[in-house]
Amino acid sequence: MYAIKANVLFDGYRKLRDVYIVIEDKLIKDITNKKPGTEVLFEGVVTPAFIDGHSHIGMARHSEPSSEEEVNEQADIYTPDLDPLDSVYFDDKYFEDAVEFGVLYSCIHPGSGNLIGGKAVVIRNYAKNREEAPIKYVGYKMALGYNPRSTYKTWKGKRFYTRMGVYALLHRKFHEVIKKRKKISWRIERMKRRLGQRLATGEISEDEYHKELEEYIDMLNMEFSPIDRAILEILDRKKVVKVHVHKEDDAIFLINIAKEYKIRAIADHTCDIYRKEGFEMLKNAGIPIIYGPIDALAYKTELKHDTYKNVKALIESGAKFGLMSDHPVMLARNLHLQLRYFLIYGYDEAKTISIITKENAEILGLDKFLGTIEKGKWASLLVWNNNPFYLGSRPQVVMGEGKILFEKKD
Repeated sequence: MYAIKANVLFDGYRKLRDVYIVIEDKLIKDITNKKPGTEVLFEGVVTPAFIDGHSHIGMARHSEPSSEEEVNEQADIYTPDLDPLDSVYFDDKYFEDAVEFGVLYSCIHPGSGNLIGGKAVVIRNYAKNREEAPIKYVGYKMALGYNPRSTYKTWKGKRFYTRMGVYALLHRKFHEVIKKRKKISWRIERMKRRLGQRLATGEISEDEYHKELEEYIDMLNMEFSPIDRAILEILDRKKVVKVHVHKEDDAIFLINIAKEYKIRAIADHTCDIYRKEGFEMLKNAGIPIIYGPIDALAYKTELKHDTYKNVKALIESGAKFGLMSDHPVMLARNLHLQLRYFLIYGYDEAKTISIITKENAEILGLDKFLGTIEKGKWASLLVWNNNPFYLGSRPQVVMGEGKILFEKKD
């Protein structure tokens, strides 16, 4: 057990001064104004570890040619069963860079060339390998707008050129899976009636009834493909869809399908939305936002309204949002540099830090153990040499789950 003195503490909620954080094993044991009876190892400005809400780190790697990156699978437009961990190299130098600048956790998933592209999983950027990396499978990556239709000519699988075509494909797939489930449910009910009649006449025992029914259900469930099973998790609200969407019109389509199919969604990017009303529609639909990246090239038409000034409309809307690097679009180590725009548009320092700590943790469902510095949560935190909003600041100590991951000696 040991302690860290926070001359200033941004705990994810507010800004405090002169407090001690007591750490035991991987957890925060206490936060107190009184000096504890244990060794104080470090002192400085303390923040929670940063969480990147949307990233492809380890899939597009340092010093490798673009032909070797593994962000998108081009074989089909529906690939929800893909696991991005299968395409991550944990010796990627960008992991080390991310950790040194406090970005300890990333939600990774395939890119946006497919309508449903693969799983979304939060990983430890300080993991040695794929066994140590995963924290939580959040859901699935989905894409609307230009990106899935842009693959019409060169990628494989049944693909439509227009947005109306791509969106029709989504409705068709959802309808197909719903129809299949209804047929299977009807067959199960029919089997229950048959077995019930046999049970009533004494032909089978109650144990035999349950055994035969279970075997029959298992057999029918084999008719669901891995793609079907993933879509059922979405339709049953067991998993969330992280949806690539930039323009307001595409965001409205997302709102409509979320309402029609009662799915849980997160709107990723939204960089072309420039009216407060656009963000308010997402807010009113209960769809949080993982915003950004702000400092990226607006390289396509659907980003013609993209500007850092849209941050003002986002803030004024009252929508719930976090922030992303979209690594390698913006390097993960630079995630916190985007926070300056929220200071420009009126956030105080404590609320600004919360965007890539508390808010991202809540949106991704990590807030039971990450995102804030509180008793009982993981001891994943940063000790800075100065105010983290000073351009020359950097973490002097980076701690993940109670372990010192990086310490700047000079």
